[in-house]
Formats: sequence, C-alpha cells, structure tokens
Amino acid sequence: MESLRVLAIEPYYGGSHKAFLDGWRQGSRHRWELITLPPSKWKWRMRHSAITCAAVAKNLIDSGQHFDVLFASDMLNLAEFRGLAPTPISNLPALVYFHENQLTYPVRNEKERDLHFAMTNLTTFLAAQEVWFNSSFHHRSFVNALDAFLRRMPDFQPLEAVERIRQGCKIMPQGIRPPAPRGERSPGPLRILWAARWEHDKNPELFFDAIHRLENQTSLDFRLSVVGEQFRDVPEIFAQARESLGHRIDRWGYQESRQEYEAVLSEADVFVSTADHEFFGIAAAEAMAAGCYPLLPKRLAYPELLAPLARDQRRRHLYDGTAQDLANRLMELTQSLRQGEWLGSREIVHAMDRFTWPKLRPKLDTALTAVAKNQPHRMPM
Repeated sequence: MESLRVLAIEPYYGGSHKAFLDGWRQGSRHRWELITLPPSKWKWRMRHSAITCAAVAKNLIDSGQHFDVLFASDMLNLAEFRGLAPTPISNLPALVYFHENQLTYPVRNEKERDLHFAMTNLTTFLAAQEVWFNSSFHHRSFVNALDAFLRRMPDFQPLEAVERIRQGCKIMPQGIRPPAPRGERSPGPLRILWAARWEHDKNPELFFDAIHRLENQTSLDFRLSVVGEQFRDVPEIFAQARESLGHRIDRWGYQESRQEYEAVLSEADVFVSTADHEFFGIAAAEAMAAGCYPLLPKRLAYPELLAPLARDQRRRHLYDGTAQDLANRLMELTQSLRQGEWLGSREIVHAMDRFTWPKLRPKLDTALTAVAKNQPHRMPM
C-alpha cells in the first residue's frame, strides 16, 4: 500500500490531541513529520499558531522536505496558515480533525465566550479539503449552534456554510489503546471509578451527591477511586468529598503513569460518568474496553459508544442524568455483586474493540490516502 508523506500540525500537543496523533502515527503506514506546540494557554495557541507553524513549515521546505498531505487539529487557524505558509505547503490537500469546537464547548458564563474562536472554526472548515468530527453528537451540536450563531449576524450571513458542514464532514472516532487482559476479580465490595478532568463541566457535584445518597440508602459497603487531571482551579467539592468519604477511598487524584491508570481500570467494577460535556468519551471507552460496567448519562456522545449493543442492554447502562437515578443504579449493583452476580459484559468489551488503534488505524490511513488522492475542492462560499 502506498505510503504518504504527512505534515501534521498540532498547536495543542497534549491530552486527547496528543493521544490521537501519537496513536495514529505509531504503526501507521504513512510517514509523519510533526509540528507541535506545548499544551498550554489554548487561546494564545489558536491566535498565534498559524504564524509560528508557518515559519517552521518554511524551514522544512527550505531543508528540502516535501509532503503529500496536511493534517491539523481544530486548534489551528487553517485559513491563516494557508495564507502564511510557503506555496508547497499551502497548496497541499488539508484534513482537519475536530476534537472540540469553540461554539459549543462549555463555559461557566456564556457572556465570557469569545466568538472570534467560533469564526476561526468556521474559516478552518472552509479552508480544508476534508473535515472529520470525533462523534455524530459533536458534529450535530456544532452545526445546530453554528446556524443559530450566524443568524445573529446583522448582514452577510454565510448560511451556505451550515449546509456544507452538515453534509460535508465525516465521523471518525478517537482511538484507544488495547487494554491489558483483566485478571480474576479480587474479593471485596463494589469498586466505583470516576475518572475525568477535575473541572465543573464534568459535573463532579452530581457524582458526589449520588455517592452520598448511596451511602445513606444502603448498609452495603463500596469503595471509591476518583482520578483525573487537575488544573489551577479545582472545584471545592473535591476537598469536601475527600474529607467526608475518605474512609471509602482507594485511589485519589492524578495517576502519574499510564501503568498506574491501567491498574485503576483493572481494579474497578463500575465506571461512572456525570459529564455535562463530552464530545467523544475516551475515558468511558477505555474503561469499558478494560471490562468495567458503565453507568453513563443518557446524553452527549455516550449513546453512540453503546450503539452496537441491544436496546435493553443499552438501557441498563444509560441513567437519566440525575443523582437519584445514579444512586439507585449503584445500589442495585452493590446488591448484585453481594449475591455473586458477575457484572462484566463481553458484549461491551467487544463493542469497544472498534475503537482500539489496531482496528481504527488502517481505516484512518485509507481515509487519509483518499483525501490526498481525490483532493476534493475546498468549500467556496
């Protein structure tokens, strides 16, 4: 199979952005050259990365390198980059992967949203040959929000772009690492895992509310692991929960290595999400692939993750988004485990196999080759 020379630009080389790029290129049949910037100050990255990365691209061309296709994430202002990059780069067919967007990404106060970045997302789409979203939910929510946003413009509303984005994108999921084989479960009470960024959009308040309800409604024992990346402003609920639930906690805070994180997954019986925002759900997919029983809110991208399952089985894993329903589901699981029932599901593990890199990577490679060969026209207004 033909191997392309890919120039990949990632202005925010961290988190899911780094995981996606590294997971794809490691084992890809294509040859990759990376231009990356550190994962901090995302607003500044979106504003300056076109200038910075165009200068690096010029150095690559001056050194004699050449490429077949350009790959970038949504953090790059592709339209600006094309205008600033040398011709051998600016004329490349370009693929953009939308991990998130700046029109529906949650903010604490909607008045704080900088709509300049939403316009950057739009012009990036229009400057690309092809755009991929990581879930149908992400694509659909962005299109709907974009339509409402553009209709607020006083005149010259580019509404044609909405239909182009509605029809002209592909859904390509985030990849996950194949999990380590799960050994026999160690004896003990139900082990509940919450793994997410320690920020308000992951709704930790709802999780700890449910846990306190569970504690008050049953005498059965259970254990907790609460892990995830932390930033400068950690919601106060975490300190409160550590004090009130310390007698139940097994693991707490950021896990420093992948090995430690996989150990958390292998120990957990149940993975819980309470997120108000999730464009794909990497943590949930990884936990399910590792054999955890998922309890996920019936919203966002979560129903897509469980789409291969039968309807009745999906219903068991999607709660209504309230603390009381989550507490009730957890109480049922504590009782089931005490009665010796096995909580695992081979069907769920099998359903997550479609996201593992050995399965996903060849599909991405083939799709990227089509972008380079077909070179569909950009999206003129």
